[in-house]
Amino acid sequence: MTPKRPEGAGAVPEAVDSPAPVVQDQRSLYAALDLGTNSCRMLIAQPTGNQFRVIDSFSKSVQLGQGLEGSGKLSRASMNRTIGALRICKQKLARHNVTKMRLVATEACRRAKNGPSFIAQVRRETGLALDIIAPEEEARLAVISCAPLVSTRTRQLLVVDIGGGSTELVWIDLTQVPRRERPGAIMRLHRGFKQEPGPLAAARVVDWISVPLGVATLRDQFVDVEDDAARFALMSWYFEEKLSKFTPYAAEQKKEGFQIIGTSGTVTTVAASHLGLRRYDRTKVDGLRMTTEQIDAVIRHYLDLGPEGRLTDPRIGKDRQTLIMSGSAILQALMRIWPTDRMSIADRGLREGLLYAQMSADGVLEDPPL
Repeated sequence: MTPKRPEGAGAVPEAVDSPAPVVQDQRSLYAALDLGTNSCRMLIAQPTGNQFRVIDSFSKSVQLGQGLEGSGKLSRASMNRTIGALRICKQKLARHNVTKMRLVATEACRRAKNGPSFIAQVRRETGLALDIIAPEEEARLAVISCAPLVSTRTRQLLVVDIGGGSTELVWIDLTQVPRRERPGAIMRLHRGFKQEPGPLAAARVVDWISVPLGVATLRDQFVDVEDDAARFALMSWYFEEKLSKFTPYAAEQKKEGFQIIGTSGTVTTVAASHLGLRRYDRTKVDGLRMTTEQIDAVIRHYLDLGPEGRLTDPRIGKDRQTLIMSGSAILQALMRIWPTDRMSIADRGLREGLLYAQMSADGVLEDPPL
């Protein structure tokens, strides 16, 4: 069961200031803000039953990490763009009188020498208190956001979150969890990857890794390679090299009972291209399953298009065309290592994970979403 949200409130390239419905009880509202390497995104939502309903949303490409690879610092221009977006978020939070919120920053602020000072500047200029979260928490939030997409037939699960500055992979063993309880067991990971024994069956996290390469940072590593196909191949193999310490990397995985869930702008763009969507439709993308062959066909088409063709392809979008090949290189590496016909596409991520974690901790969700 997926979170309810207004039509068109998914990942979008430009700032979104959606009309907000009247909420009778504003005390029940929760907010989640994710400041990443490329984008600033926020959701304001209300718990309803075992899920939540999105009341308002915001998404803007701020490119906070632009130039970070070379300088090791956030640039003045990128910080100014980001603060402008955060001021809009502050206005929305005030308009809805939201008091329960979690506002986080990820890889760009983790890596930048001036990341902590920028967070302090944000608080001074906007009043918003952002936390720079650790890679493990980022991975955990991505996992629980995908709980509703976990099949009851899944015994081994790999959740992949391809971000702008980093990529998180979490491998989960569900063999000891009764089939109907598997999505709920994933939800309970909001308490931590290492769980104390209890009456409820727990999902076992075999291993997790945060690779400091996302769509922006991987692209920047090979920006000097002119040949499009060669650059793509180098990016894919370079990313795979970074997985050598991931425990399941060397293990051959049976297809039966194995599921990969991918969450990011890359996987949703690949899914939209596969479906031939000229206008993005979240209801058709979220939860879609794609085979390795289907994903490879889309990536080959991207390579055939070349940089100019990708720029004008409406299924990719102008905001994504400079990043889609680095994201596809990551995706291809994963499908090369763990070939499967059970990859699920998730149009959800950190914000949904933040909302589920807050609501679960407060006990306002009737049951884990199934």
